[in-house]
Amino acid sequence: MAAPHWLIAKPIAHRGLHDRAAGCIENTLSAARGAIEKGFAIECDVQLSRDGEVFVFHDDHLDRLTTKSGAFKDHTANEIASLTVKDTTDRIPTLVEFLETLSGRVPLICEIKSRFDGSIEAVRSVATILKTYQGPVALKSFDPVMVEAMVHCAPARPRGFIGESVYNDPEWDFLSAQQKQDFSSLATFDAMKLDFLSWYIKDVDQAVPKLMRNEYGLPVMTWTVRTADQSEKARHYADQIVFEGFIP
Repeated sequence: MAAPHWLIAKPIAHRGLHDRAAGCIENTLSAARGAIEKGFAIECDVQLSRDGEVFVFHDDHLDRLTTKSGAFKDHTANEIASLTVKDTTDRIPTLVEFLETLSGRVPLICEIKSRFDGSIEAVRSVATILKTYQGPVALKSFDPVMVEAMVHCAPARPRGFIGESVYNDPEWDFLSAQQKQDFSSLATFDAMKLDFLSWYIKDVDQAVPKLMRNEYGLPVMTWTVRTADQSEKARHYADQIVFEGFIP
């Protein structure tokens, strides 16, 4: 399917429109409501609890955003649902709750977190939830295996791969050299059947995103835009921004 116009029509608020200093934290219903009020699309992160519930939460661990510690994946849905986000009354929402709050009023770009273990259960679970949701939703992931699964599990939803040109940050040390090469070169491009590309702002002027945009006609969204210089760069090399820390 071709990327729909709504995918590039409104800037995308990174994890909702949040401001920690004002007590509004990323990926909460408060952050979602803030974006809705301003008419921005929303990007959120989803992952599975130990017992398979889909929650809107970015980190691998609970420590940064809650008063609990430990790996997110090791906690049950009931345990996660009982937590409040630090210094707020917000709780960690399920994807179902997040979608109920949106009610189709703004587009959602949903990043499905991967543990890079070959499992596609998160994609299946998200696809099942989306079967009854009528609003605009696009799916994306850093893991090509997850994106390929979207082709079969959620064929009606636009899908994208999140990438960068050089995987040199220590957070990627768990990847093999071959995986890094495959990801940065879009080695599984044909299998992923992409509708859009989501590329790191520092690399959005590099060969692969330029090729995808100019030769294949794929819309390129770039993340995470936080400064005026990055905004200017995005205007030249991307069709859409995922922004944070300012109002575009």
